Amino acid sequence: MEIDNQLQIEIKEDVANGNYANLAVIAHSTAEFVMDFICIMPNMSKAQVKSRVIMTPEHAKRFMLALQENVMKYEKQYGNIHLPEQYVGGPRFKGDA
Repeated sequence: MEIDNQLQIEIKEDVANGNYANLAVIAHSTAEFVMDFICIMPNMSKAQVKSRVIMTPEHAKRFMLALQENVMKYEKQYGNIHLPEQYVGGPRFKGDA
């Protein structure tokens, strides 16, 4: 007898709308990875953490592999994602020093 083990996933409306982030800050310990997704905008003195996701190291690695696979699929369909420059500290906006 085969049992169908489908997972039912529910998403609340406020979560379904999503949050825009253009910067991620990642920290880790032996037990977990903490990922803060941040929205930084030009001419603003503060950036807001829009979401914090905490994962075990095993789930973080699975997430990394899944993201890598999806970026490869995206580039196969739409072309390479070009990074205009390498930088540290987040996105640069026109007029930034």
